[in-house]
Amino acid sequence: MALQTRVVVLCGTCGVHWDDGTDPAGCVDAGHEHQRFDVHVHREAVTLPDGTEVIAVSFDPDDPYARDRDRGPAFGLYLDSRWQPPWPHQHLDWPDFGVPDDPAVFVAALRGLLDRARRGDGVEVGCLGGHGRTGTALAALAVLAGHPPDDAVAWVRSHYCSHAVETPEQERLVAALRP
Repeated sequence: MALQTRVVVLCGTCGVHWDDGTDPAGCVDAGHEHQRFDVHVHREAVTLPDGTEVIAVSFDPDDPYARDRDRGPAFGLYLDSRWQPPWPHQHLDWPDFGVPDDPAVFVAALRGLLDRARRGDGVEVGCLGGHGRTGTALAALAVLAGHPPDDAVAWVRSHYCSHAVETPEQERLVAALRP
């Protein structure tokens, strides 16, 4: 698949985001800090430090559920409510560019996903852009699979995407995890 990119703008004060150039600005206050993020489509296998494979995905608005019919996921953990796939799945409430409200629920959901993957089920994890929440989840999965927490963000940026884990708050969440 050719890499498709778009630019998303985030207002750090309002917490709203919009596609740059295609959507009207979600915030027009010149005093607010607006950050731009390149967003590209992800649908790729990530092999965790213990050899377990997880598919990392971003939401492709053009065809979010396109999968090989014989090799679609057995289960998905989705970190954005836009995901409504036809296969078994779970949603984890997690604000874009933030962290989950309850770290215990976050870790339990990841442990469940990891258990399924270790049993041989095809699993995927995804959010909207595939970077912040998905990258944070992958870094946390790496910790649960035996990687040191203080290096897990660097690990996921090296083994998945250099844009993974977007905020300092997400980095702190991963660093605080204990397997």
